[in-house]
Amino acid sequence: MQAIAVLPEGLEFQGAEELSALGAKSVLPRRRSVAFQADMSCFYRLHLKARLPFRLLREMARFQCDGPASLYQEVQVALEWERWLHPSMSFRVDVSGSCQGLTHSHFSALQVKNAVVDFQRKLWGERSDVNLEHPDLCLHLHLSPHGSVLSLDGSGGSLHRRGYRAAMGIAPLKENLAAGLIRLSNWDGCVPLVDPLCGSGTFLIEAASIALGLAPGLNRTFNFEGWADFDKNLWEKEKAISKLQERWDRSLPEIIGCENDLDVAQQAQANVCAAGLEEIVKIQHCHFSQLKLPNQHGLIVCNPPYGKRIGLNDDLSLLYEELGLYAKHGASGWQFWILSGNQKLTKFLRMKASLKVPVNNGGIDCRWLQYLIN
Repeated sequence: MQAIAVLPEGLEFQGAEELSALGAKSVLPRRRSVAFQADMSCFYRLHLKARLPFRLLREMARFQCDGPASLYQEVQVALEWERWLHPSMSFRVDVSGSCQGLTHSHFSALQVKNAVVDFQRKLWGERSDVNLEHPDLCLHLHLSPHGSVLSLDGSGGSLHRRGYRAAMGIAPLKENLAAGLIRLSNWDGCVPLVDPLCGSGTFLIEAASIALGLAPGLNRTFNFEGWADFDKNLWEKEKAISKLQERWDRSLPEIIGCENDLDVAQQAQANVCAAGLEEIVKIQHCHFSQLKLPNQHGLIVCNPPYGKRIGLNDDLSLLYEELGLYAKHGASGWQFWILSGNQKLTKFLRMKASLKVPVNNGGIDCRWLQYLIN
């Protein structure tokens, strides 16, 4: 099948590497996505094990349309709707992109919905309900002047939600972005990892999960389990393989999070426990200036506030100064990685970055900065 992985902007090449490692073929990075080919086994495996995508979309039909009428006609013949969507099932339509005569996603989605339910009424005399939150079938239409694509969303909900993070801070880092940033840092699970501003603990949980080979989708249910061509035996086989590949017996170095806010520290601890990592990831309630680093050199990672959602620049300048002093005076020989969404604040670190990687965090243009502490 032809398919698309939707990814955080800036992690397209890391996403392509991950998909290839899990068996995807003809992998081609694009902006905010990766195109690839996969058989059904691989498609199931990606839902189980891929940590970077938001969504995995299976292409079902490709066609040209130049307005509402042609879109309506093409959708009615795009799938065997009598096979894929019985009136007892609910559905949702997501739309991205635009083309001639179709520039508003809500209007385009309405045309797709009308095409589907009119087909159903003609065949059965009844129609499916639309369910925006938990649909049985999730359709995705991508419009383009070069050709539009109707796909099925394999998960129905964003893959970044792992299920362990019931408790979140004010401006949480999405799990798939955290996993991608850990990949970019090249942390290999052989040296300590410390987050002095750990918030919900996402960096640490994702890093430990990667090192242990944990499959983020192992305990989830997915929309494709209700598809017309779902192969239950194949799905159970892939789940069994993923379970066997987990490495809970692996010995990991110290993985430590520090949080000054007691409520947030307790939230992080709850998330660590929900992920089953309480023996591996340790959360400390203190100011990072009081945090003693492990003797073995390792990596410091953090996502401090940018002054965009929480905090004011004047209040945060001192925080960045203190972070810089902590790294320079207490972390000699370590790597320091920081996700920066505010260049003015980053200057208060008084350090020169050796690497700057552009990424997008919730619509904020950011840089994943590496500092080598002498």
